[in-house]
Amino acid sequence: MRIYVTGYGVISSIGENTEETLLSLRSEKTGIKQGQKAYTERFKVGEIRWSNAELAERFELTQNASRTALLGMIAAKEAFKGHALNTAIRTGLISGTSVGGMDVSEIAYKDFLKGESDDLAIYKNHPSGTTSEQIAKELGIDRYVNTISTACSSAANSIMLGARMLLSGQLDRVVVGGTDGLSQFTISGFRSLMIFDDEWCRPFDESRKGLNLGEGAGFLVLETEETMKKSGKEPLAVLSGWSNASDAYHQTASSPEGLGATLSMKGALAIAGLNPGDIDYINAHGTATPNNDLSESHGIKTVFGEAVPPFSSTKAYTGHTLAASGGIEAVFGILALNNGLLLPNLNFRQAIEETGLIPVKTFSEGNSVNHILSNSFGFGGNNSTIILSKV
Repeated sequence: MRIYVTGYGVISSIGENTEETLLSLRSEKTGIKQGQKAYTERFKVGEIRWSNAELAERFELTQNASRTALLGMIAAKEAFKGHALNTAIRTGLISGTSVGGMDVSEIAYKDFLKGESDDLAIYKNHPSGTTSEQIAKELGIDRYVNTISTACSSAANSIMLGARMLLSGQLDRVVVGGTDGLSQFTISGFRSLMIFDDEWCRPFDESRKGLNLGEGAGFLVLETEETMKKSGKEPLAVLSGWSNASDAYHQTASSPEGLGATLSMKGALAIAGLNPGDIDYINAHGTATPNNDLSESHGIKTVFGEAVPPFSSTKAYTGHTLAASGGIEAVFGILALNNGLLLPNLNFRQAIEETGLIPVKTFSEGNSVNHILSNSFGFGGNNSTIILSKV
């Protein structure tokens, strides 16, 4: 049984929908700028310019919710547009997030400590699961709702779980992806790890110092061929492979030799029934941290040997959107498949000395792109890879 993508939606600092996103990718336009909020104004971040209230009004959202939930609603609604709810099609939603409603509760908690507010109802938006429930409610989905929180691999793992539920016959159609809004908690946390770059991040560059954070959401709709006969939807891509592997090396760092990355990429290739030489482009995790990019480079070299396909990290466009990154980059992958895109690794100048790998440096279109491999690696060695293929 094949798993098909029949819808996709995205919002990030480079676009509030897929059309704007594709335009930014083509023009090599980054969304990373000096922050506009009190807790981001000292840093370069991939921030979406609309406030929570403006997001709700602009996109006609019906719920008072956290930023994470609002961004998820926007991307999921774009993905699900034209997919009518039907009792004959068992539909679910699986969403990944790392911060949940922290952007709301961290402010409310400060107000509570100062004695300015004792309204505990506001904390209902805090749990990660609440964000998924609110996204599902916005879409009208109530059959099955689940939340994945495995740090930066959350959206990729949501995509995998959705595929497995279709294959096992538990659902007929599923909306999958991830969402994360920026919060002071996120900024402070990554600065405490000393992997936060005050300048524009430089993935896979010898001079890289750390990441820029971003926010956004990316969602896909997955269906089987049998379901498409009922829904009338056309396939936009095939989810051909997926895998998750843990190297359990460190709480936050990847193993130096890229063991987890190697295992997840090999596992995804095996499920897809593809050889390394079949991959036409790799959307790397590429956070621009010294540890990740070296580890991932070793993993790529181990899997692909001397024939490394074109690869790049797109996080210099959007910033690292944490749990949302796998969903957002899956959308980038489908855009690349259907337009023959090779996406540039912005800011690259000099190869990492230990590996010598040189990513894609300029945008190009009309290439032969049939299979794309996308990596998403989370804290604790939670490494995930998906493969998207042309229909």
